[in-house]
Amino acid sequence: MTSFDTAGLDHRALAVLRESTSGAVVLPGDPGYEAAHTVYGTTYGQSSAPALVVQVADAEDVRLAVAFARDNGLVLSVRSGGHSGSGFSTNVGGLVIDLRRLNEVEVLDRNSGLVRIGAGAVWGDVATTLGAKGLALSSGDTVSVGVGGLTLGGGIGWLVRQYGLALDSLVEASVVTASGEHLRASSDENADLFWAIRGGGGNFGVITSFTFEAHPLAGVVAGTLRYGDDDLSTALTGWRDVMRVAPEELNTTFLAMPDFPGMPGGVQILVAYAATDAAEADAAIAPLRALPGFQGDDISSRAYADLLEEAHPPEGMLIVGHNAFARVFDDDTIAAVARMYTELGGSVLMIRSLTGAFQRVPNDATAFGFRDSEVLLISVAFFPPDTPAEATDRVRGLWGEVEPHLTGTYAGFSSAPDGEDPALLYPPDTLARLVEVKRKYDPANLFRRNHNIRPVAG
Repeated sequence: MTSFDTAGLDHRALAVLRESTSGAVVLPGDPGYEAAHTVYGTTYGQSSAPALVVQVADAEDVRLAVAFARDNGLVLSVRSGGHSGSGFSTNVGGLVIDLRRLNEVEVLDRNSGLVRIGAGAVWGDVATTLGAKGLALSSGDTVSVGVGGLTLGGGIGWLVRQYGLALDSLVEASVVTASGEHLRASSDENADLFWAIRGGGGNFGVITSFTFEAHPLAGVVAGTLRYGDDDLSTALTGWRDVMRVAPEELNTTFLAMPDFPGMPGGVQILVAYAATDAAEADAAIAPLRALPGFQGDDISSRAYADLLEEAHPPEGMLIVGHNAFARVFDDDTIAAVARMYTELGGSVLMIRSLTGAFQRVPNDATAFGFRDSEVLLISVAFFPPDTPAEATDRVRGLWGEVEPHLTGTYAGFSSAPDGEDPALLYPPDTLARLVEVKRKYDPANLFRRNHNIRPVAG
């Protein structure tokens, strides 16, 4: 028996759904079911066994799938690229709306940079298509990450200091709401919804397409600078000081990690200078090369699309990760971070430089908070799956010693099993406003497989 035979669903309604959908409705036992429901997060042992997957072909398919989930009381997940660290891209016994067929990337106006992108497109395809037109959007770091999930949560990427977040380039979105309405959200139409989806995640509906204003970019000068790791505090301080005066075209990530198979560890600074002038890039990167312990680099000119990498999650590992923003990356914060990294042993530390265009957007202009942050810190520890709780508790305790220097958290890098507490994701005024928008567009909380904003205060 399939899960439908035990779930008490209306089979006639299911038959109507299958007949009415332009895409495909995939059930357990159907050919392709495994491929339809498997997502990136299942690598980490997250459960995935939906009762049905609706592979939508257009906005009407989305409307039909939303109505079916709503009317049959099914848990509803929305899959774009399937990279949700919390496993929200799938579920057990519910319905998954698979957006992957909505993957068009269309340049509407080369001169203005206006582009329309389907919510199921992935950033690797976007970067390649736009790059052929001399355009780019600030995006994630991974080719297979979906446009939908990343944009709605923020989009901290290789152009963040020059062009801000991915959502900062958004000018319009097409949204299917819980009631089945198909709405246009922009600054002059359903403006409250447009404000909320820029940082509020998938709490308010299913976005079927985005219209962005892409930016001219012929290419980048990029690569990795390698350092000795004798003194992490000194390395962090030097990197911070360089970035405080660096041109906004220079985007960097500080990385410290142990050796992995095929990946030597140590201290690295990942660099992307968002322009093609080699002399300008060299001048901007030179202060990083002058930092103590510099050993060499592989800096070269390349296409922006070549910056994006494929994700290779470690198989069969227990992962304990944390992230947060630092408004000021001062010496005390650096000292606390260095102590944590040293005491953890075997962890990965990534610190993204923000500022520039990221900070010029007012905190209340979108639902993405913490715009006054200088950096985003990410710490990830890897353990065998049978690791005792004391070891993972120790990781959390060491992170807790750094937390007084930090604020908030970034949903895009969260792997909290039940979602993050919204109070960590949003400043209080932003969260209160999001609750009001949620109450208006999704009062029954149909869209709750996310970092959920409930339609009630508190």
